[in-house]
Amino acid sequence: MTLVSTHALTAFYGDFQALFGVDFELDEGEIAAVIGANGAGKSTFLRSIAGANSADAGAVRLAGAPVGGLGAPRMARLGVSLVPEGRRLFPSLSVEENLQVGRSTGRVGPWTLERVYRLFPRLEERRAAPALQLSGGEQQMAAIGRALMGNPRLLLCDELSLGLAPVVIKSIYETIPQLAREGVTLVIVEQDIGIALGVAQRVTCLQHGRVSLSGAPAGLTREQISAAYFGH
Repeated sequence: MTLVSTHALTAFYGDFQALFGVDFELDEGEIAAVIGANGAGKSTFLRSIAGANSADAGAVRLAGAPVGGLGAPRMARLGVSLVPEGRRLFPSLSVEENLQVGRSTGRVGPWTLERVYRLFPRLEERRAAPALQLSGGEQQMAAIGRALMGNPRLLLCDELSLGLAPVVIKSIYETIPQLAREGVTLVIVEQDIGIALGVAQRVTCLQHGRVSLSGAPAGLTREQISAAYFGH
């Protein structure tokens, strides 16, 4: 079943148009990677699905229902969680308090504090520490954990590897297939093409707000991906 899709999705920041007619779909339980250079529209695309950017009702669909423009709180209650670029934790709150914020959706499901701590044991060790004292990797784990606490059907992850050491990136990305096996559908925005293609069943490349390539990674050549990414 198609869980999320966009149809001729456009998005603006004031007078600036960031997305131009983006079509996309993803089945339940799959992982999609959205790649592209800086300024390609990747974060805008995620924000539009999450309800943080305005969109026409039919331009975004969740399980077939038009949900464009509903707003982020309603989308969260429908099971769409966003792990934003830069993590955006509450710096004065502890790790555990940040995680508890994710429960505000009111959704019931398998993700509890205990379950998040099993996924990221380091967070349990640091549960009482203020978010401001966490390393970059620990902050990213906390941001993912907070999103999971909302018991999402769809998890949108924006630049998980940004600013992190390779060993930390590897550790975080090892959890992604596990989440999919447990029924979470994921859309991952990532600048590191190798990392993205390593976990995804589908890849979409954006260039200047338009889809320049879409398909299964196994069916795409390095040359096709490079041309779609860099525009040559």
